[in-house]
Amino acid sequence: MSGGRKGDAPKVRETEQPGIARGASGADNISNAGKADKAGLLIGAFLAWLAVQKGASEATQKAYGTDLAQLAAFLREQGVDLARPREVSRRHIQAFLAWLFRRGEAKSSMARKLAAVRSFFRFLLRGGRISENVAAQVRNPRQEKHHPRALNVDETFALLDAPKAAPPSEAHAARLLCRDLALAELLYGSGLRISEALGLDLDDVQVHSRVLRVMGKGSRERLAPLSDTSCAALSAWLDERSYVALPEEQALFVGARGARLNRREAARIIAGLCRRAGLDFTVSPHSLRHSFATHLLAAGADLRSVQELLGHRRLTTTQRYTQVSLEHLIRAYDQAHPRSGKK
Repeated sequence: MSGGRKGDAPKVRETEQPGIARGASGADNISNAGKADKAGLLIGAFLAWLAVQKGASEATQKAYGTDLAQLAAFLREQGVDLARPREVSRRHIQAFLAWLFRRGEAKSSMARKLAAVRSFFRFLLRGGRISENVAAQVRNPRQEKHHPRALNVDETFALLDAPKAAPPSEAHAARLLCRDLALAELLYGSGLRISEALGLDLDDVQVHSRVLRVMGKGSRERLAPLSDTSCAALSAWLDERSYVALPEEQALFVGARGARLNRREAARIIAGLCRRAGLDFTVSPHSLRHSFATHLLAAGADLRSVQELLGHRRLTTTQRYTQVSLEHLIRAYDQAHPRSGKK
């Protein structure tokens, strides 16, 4: 965050949650509620613009809406109304980040909230409601270097193959296992984001052509290849899907009640596959995408090709995986080479 003398920042009132100040009268509450409504209308206009002009996903819109509502509530505690954005200064944004830090927010979450605020003020600047983007003057919190755990090849094969050795005897459970394996195969075999996999509809899948039509971040569409094992797993699931899905449901992956599968259920599915495979740890769905990229680079795939497969807009995003591969090679060297001195 930007520096400055400690005395320059607006004083933050210590409350558990930002909102209507303690001890406020009924009239104050009504006044504050009116301000919240005006700020909410402004935030709603921004979210609509974000969806139409930027093609933001529903998840992004929901996250940004929550972040901005939190900022609006915080500012009310400081006597500032987000509905009058010219009143908001750089110091207020810094104070908001400092408050988040004291609450124990992860730096990655703080950075996302700051990104939401920057985008919001950029929208206001374009609309002539403000003369400068004060949020753009605030630096991101320094991030810890953190990568999802990448499975090695043996662990990946165990996760994908072990459940097939002992399929459930009950028909409904066996059908859901077909779904679980098809989802895992897509995450690893095609390197999909979990949001991309869960957003797939039946007409996005072309098993015979061995491709998927994927809608990525920013509504950018791409074609993703299907491996042999992914095709087999998808075919097995498609044979069983009609017994699980609701009649009008178009989603490729559905939950036990027949509607589109959600992220929380998907996380439980991958954790369950880890347990069935006998792994002494669990991973997130994103770890399978991470493993996909890491294994490709370790096998000699060029960075540009991996960028296209992952759907990254910037090559620098893909380059993070080269660092993971390098760290893995260094660890392997330290453990195996007689001259490493770290055995």
